[in-house]
Amino acid sequence: MYLALLVIFLQCSELYTQEKVFTFNTVEIQVQPSVKVKNGDPMSVVCHADISKSTNFQLEHNFTIFKDGKLVFTTVSDKEDARYEVSVARSSDTGDYKCTVEAGGKTRTSDSLHVWVQGMTKPILTAEKKEVLEGEVVKLRCDLPEEAPPLYFFFQKTKMNSTPQQKYVFEAHRNFSVMEFAVEEGDNILQFDCFGKRYVQLGFETSEHSNKTLVTVREPFIKPTLSVKPSSNITEGDRIQFECSTVVARMRDIEIILQKNKTILNSVREEKVLKYSTVATLEDAGEYLCKVEQGRASKTTKLNVHVSELFPKPILVASMNKLDENKELTLSCSISGFRKANFSILRKNSNGDIWLRNSRNLTMRVNVNDTGSYICKAEVKGIVKESKPVRINVYAPVSKPTLSVVSGLPQVVLGKPLRLICRSATGTPPITFTFYKGNEIKKTVINDTYATFLDENIRQNGKRGYKCDARNNHSSGVKTSNILNITVIVPIRNASLGSIPYGEVEDGSETAFLCSVNEGSWPILFRIFKKTDDKVPLFEKYEYADRVMWRKEGMSRQDTGTYYCIASNQANVSVKSHPITINVILASWQKGIIAAFVLIPIAGAVIATSWWFLWKKKKVKGPSMEMSGSALAANSTSEKLTRQHNDGDYYSGSGYIEDSENHMKSTDESKAPVQKGTETVYSEIRKANNDSVENRHSIIRGHPDAT
Repeated sequence: MYLALLVIFLQCSELYTQEKVFTFNTVEIQVQPSVKVKNGDPMSVVCHADISKSTNFQLEHNFTIFKDGKLVFTTVSDKEDARYEVSVARSSDTGDYKCTVEAGGKTRTSDSLHVWVQGMTKPILTAEKKEVLEGEVVKLRCDLPEEAPPLYFFFQKTKMNSTPQQKYVFEAHRNFSVMEFAVEEGDNILQFDCFGKRYVQLGFETSEHSNKTLVTVREPFIKPTLSVKPSSNITEGDRIQFECSTVVARMRDIEIILQKNKTILNSVREEKVLKYSTVATLEDAGEYLCKVEQGRASKTTKLNVHVSELFPKPILVASMNKLDENKELTLSCSISGFRKANFSILRKNSNGDIWLRNSRNLTMRVNVNDTGSYICKAEVKGIVKESKPVRINVYAPVSKPTLSVVSGLPQVVLGKPLRLICRSATGTPPITFTFYKGNEIKKTVINDTYATFLDENIRQNGKRGYKCDARNNHSSGVKTSNILNITVIVPIRNASLGSIPYGEVEDGSETAFLCSVNEGSWPILFRIFKKTDDKVPLFEKYEYADRVMWRKEGMSRQDTGTYYCIASNQANVSVKSHPITINVILASWQKGIIAAFVLIPIAGAVIATSWWFLWKKKKVKGPSMEMSGSALAANSTSEKLTRQHNDGDYYSGSGYIEDSENHMKSTDESKAPVQKGTETVYSEIRKANNDSVENRHSIIRGHPDAT
């Protein structure tokens, strides 16, 4: 029985569970009457849940409505619809709406729906004051109480019969804004209004214009009156008086200003009248302006004044504008058609004009210090006028110019440029300098005291005489310098070194060294070195010749080595010869001693040996064989002891210039002996000796072994 009841209970529970099954089909959101709602009309946002159930049972629904992601409405209902009522739709209700329904642990959300509330509420404009003074400000407030920020507020100021003046303000966090408008001169009755704008999707929506507010403007003072006495047409020398006045409501902070061409002539504060007077000149003609200011208010009055000329400007005339020193200069001052005036003559100066004489004429003997600008002044009835300046130039004659080489000495190395300078110690600038090479004009320069000339075309056989002229505006004319002769220094080319004898020299004998050059200006410094001691020359001598001879006596074995010579002159270029090698050998008498001590004992031994062999053979062969052997031995010994001696020929030393084209040629020639023998070499030595005697200015600084 209990088992049957349990089965029945379980089946009933299963049936009850099956009755509570449901599912969401859709959740939708709608706006009534339309998604476009006119501002001020009512609107309803309806959320509907379409649900399917297994049986007819009650189900509670939690409805939530969002606008732009923010919660605006929520309710719980057993119905499938929920309604969010907006009695008066405003622009702030514009946005994207979405609803969510939750029931029985299940949730479903609708799609988004955009609602646009068209139009904005009419703004409200209020003014702080209804009546203001010129120069004050009108403070306005514009409200959009039923609109949500961000908002744009536009304010408009309208004068009578004029275009509105507009200003705007962006308000990000409030639905009202404040603006100030200045009340300007001429403002009378002003009308103000405002309107609002808000950003909707990709454009702007604009509200109606607010109520119009009128503001009345009162003048704090009247437009000033400007007058001039005796009249607006006056003559130079007359006294002119200006008067500027106004009528003011209150004196506090009132200011009157008189100005001409932006220059303020006079001003007064907290007074109704301004006065200003002066002696009229031509410069006083023009437009005058009187301005009255109080706070921000400002009013002006203008007046033109004409001034007639009493007398024209004086004219200064000079007897000469350019003249020599110690000449007479006359300055005359005059006024066209007018003679009754007080004249004075002055010289212009940066620290103030220098008075010379109260007269219409001035005569003086001038010097160079009188060069400058002169003026004259004329005074009539207190009016002083100044003439245009007259320039006077006084010239001192140029002195005879001097021409020199910038580097100092009157010489130049061939191939190098020559820079000359021409100077005049005295003379009023500007001075014109002219350079000549020979009689040919090369350059003309205008300068103060000197000029330079660069001659880059220096040749060995070219013209070497230079001169220059100097002249200025003095009547003495041209002065010419002395002729400057330039020495052209030819650099050394191709140095060579030779010796007598060449190659091998007997110990104790004399050797003659000959150092020569192919080209180069005299004097030439010749130096002979041995390679083992390159820093100290063995021989050194200046020669006014292209060669030098050095005799070295008592050659020894220590003198064996390589020799070379270096030649240089004022061109400061040293040229090195090709080296030659000297080998010091034994002398003839030394060889004889060696033969006596070495060869004679050897010869005795040979003769003794030969005699012993002959004696042995004599016993065997007899007398004939003995005689034959003796003759053969004697001939052999005689041949060995016989030696030809050759004194040797002269070989010219080989020479070269560093980077010379003739290097290879000189080297090859040094290998061949001189064909004419010692006669030619000794003629060179005799020539060198004669040259050395004739040259009394040569300097010899030799090695201790030098002759």
